Amino acid sequence: MGGDETGGVMGIPQLVLSNTLVLNGALFLGIVLLRSTSDGSTNNDHLFSLALLALALMLLIKSADIFIEGAKGLAYRAGLPEVVIGLTIVSIGTSLPEILVTSTAAADIPNNPAIGDLAIGGIYGSVLVQITLILGVVVAFRGVKIRPSWLKRDGFIMFSSIGLLTLFLVTGGGLSRLEGGVLMSLYIAYIYWLLSNREEILEDELSGGEPVERRLTRTTASYAVMVTMGLLLALFAAHHLVNVASDLAYAMKVPHAVIGTTVSGLGTSLPELTIAFMAAKRSEGVAIGTLIGSNITDPLLSIGFAAVVHPLAVTQASANLTFFLIIPATFIGTGVALLMMRSQYEFKRWEGIVLIMIYVVFVALLLAERQGILVL
Repeated sequence: MGGDETGGVMGIPQLVLSNTLVLNGALFLGIVLLRSTSDGSTNNDHLFSLALLALALMLLIKSADIFIEGAKGLAYRAGLPEVVIGLTIVSIGTSLPEILVTSTAAADIPNNPAIGDLAIGGIYGSVLVQITLILGVVVAFRGVKIRPSWLKRDGFIMFSSIGLLTLFLVTGGGLSRLEGGVLMSLYIAYIYWLLSNREEILEDELSGGEPVERRLTRTTASYAVMVTMGLLLALFAAHHLVNVASDLAYAMKVPHAVIGTTVSGLGTSLPELTIAFMAAKRSEGVAIGTLIGSNITDPLLSIGFAAVVHPLAVTQASANLTFFLIIPATFIGTGVALLMMRSQYEFKRWEGIVLIMIYVVFVALLLAERQGILVL
């Protein structure tokens, strides 16, 4: 590695002084400061809680960015194909907020059983927002061509993963540690298959377009520090995000499933929006692969790991909302998106608008249910 780490390649000193690390440090200090202030008279102030929630979301997103850049850099240096990086490291990296939020929520379940609704709602909310709103925004700005291999392999696995998770929830009213272990094992098997067939997958990808340029701007040590710092900061942010979201749900008498599906689901999906939008400008198909890969990671690894930390259960208060609105909406959004991909293997701009409208209708139904207009 020695030769490529010189001549303009930045090391740890440059990383410490970079704008990215400084911004993350400022967000970290802001949360610590607000948390220390919350011990005073402003503890029940909704605006104060919302400010803390916004800072936690921002830190979660920015720390995930650091993790992704570091992980991609290490993978590039290891010589992994671009497509395998997208389906594994980038997908895990962009799903890091979901993984941390669900696992942190699961750890708090013994003290607050309703937080399980936040974890489960967050996963379905993340899948739904990515496959409708985020994909819709990307496609509305730029039509995207679909490679048949993405749809036949990863699209099928994505839909099956959501289906298996739903089957476990419906049959048992939640996820046991064993079921969480099964979901995680399936994800590990999927990753193993991708790595075992990386040469064939890369050949298929290169036959359909130009490879994305690999840029190594930092040393191996810098990338390793970025991975470590990104993970630690994301853990810190996820812990505060779950606590503040739970407090707001109680204070505003909003079900945890609603908070998880909207605030947490949308907030933790912002890394996917950024990466998919940028990828759509450079390489058609990479954006779709990023979103599909993330939507395989969430219903298998993210929720599976959370269930291993502590069994998850849907509370009676959120059962109807989860099973009769949130889950069906996720299946409808995913199914419509896959059918659009299958149509001439191309996403048209008007189809992006349709996907956005599906998410708007879902949010409208949530609001109607909250106001008693819609009875579930």
